[in-house]
Amino acid sequence: MTFFRFASALGLAACLAIPAQAADVQASASYVISLGGINVASVAVDLSDNGSRYELDLKANVAGLGSLVASGTAAMVSKGRVNGSALISETFDLNTRANGETFSVDVDYAGGSVAGFKVEPPLLDNYNRVPIERSHLNGVGDMLSSFVIKGGAFDRSLCQRKVNIFTGVERFNIAMAFAANDEATSPRTGYQGPVVLCNLRYTPVSGHFTTSEITNYLADSDRILIWYAPLGETGYVIPYRVLLSTNMGDLSMVLTQMRS
Repeated sequence: MTFFRFASALGLAACLAIPAQAADVQASASYVISLGGINVASVAVDLSDNGSRYELDLKANVAGLGSLVASGTAAMVSKGRVNGSALISETFDLNTRANGETFSVDVDYAGGSVAGFKVEPPLLDNYNRVPIERSHLNGVGDMLSSFVIKGGAFDRSLCQRKVNIFTGVERFNIAMAFAANDEATSPRTGYQGPVVLCNLRYTPVSGHFTTSEITNYLADSDRILIWYAPLGETGYVIPYRVLLSTNMGDLSMVLTQMRS
C-alpha cells in the first residue's frame, strides 16, 4: 500500500459529522488506527465552525508496519463556507512525508466542482491509470467535508447519503446505507452509548490504476463500515469506529478521546 493510499484511507476513516448550530464550534477527536490488529497510526482531527466558515484539520503520525505501510506523517486541511446545514468545500490540502520523500496535493473548488488542482511531484500517467475526465470533476467534494453532516436526527437517516469525492489524484463515489442501531460498550474507548452503524459502498471512477489491488478489493468489498456516535449534548455526531476490509487485514479506526 503506497503512503498516499494509506493517508487517503486515514482521511476516509477520520471524517467528522457536525451539528447545525449558530454558535461558534470548536471540537476535536482523537483516534487510533490499526491494520490487521496492530496499531500503526494515531490521528487527531480539529474542527472550527463560526457559522459562516469552517475548517477541518487532520494530523496523523504513522508508525508503519514493515514493508506494508511506511512510517511517516500526514496532514489534511479542508476549508470552506457554511451554508445552512451544508459545508461547501473551497480548498483541500494534503501533505505526506515518508522515507525522506514528500507528496502534496492542493485542490480548489467552486460551486461544488473542481476549479483547479496541483500534485507535487506530478503523477506519471500510463495505460494502467484510468484517465480523469472533465465531467468527473463536477459535483464533487473533498474527502473530509464530504462526510460532514450538520443537524438532523440521530437515527438511520445519518446513513442515507451518497458522496462524490475528488482527492486531487482520484475520483470515487461512496454510497451509504443504514445497517443497524448498536451500542458502544468498551470502557477503553472515548465513548460508551448508542451508535448508528452505516454500510459504505466504494465505487472508483477515475485516477486509479486498474492494477491496484486495494482499489479492486475495496470496489468488491461489502464490509466498509462506520459507527456514528453523538458528541456530548451538542448535537454533533462523530465516527466512533470505522472498519475497512483490505487484502492486508482490517484497517480499523477507534475513537479514544473527544472534546467539544
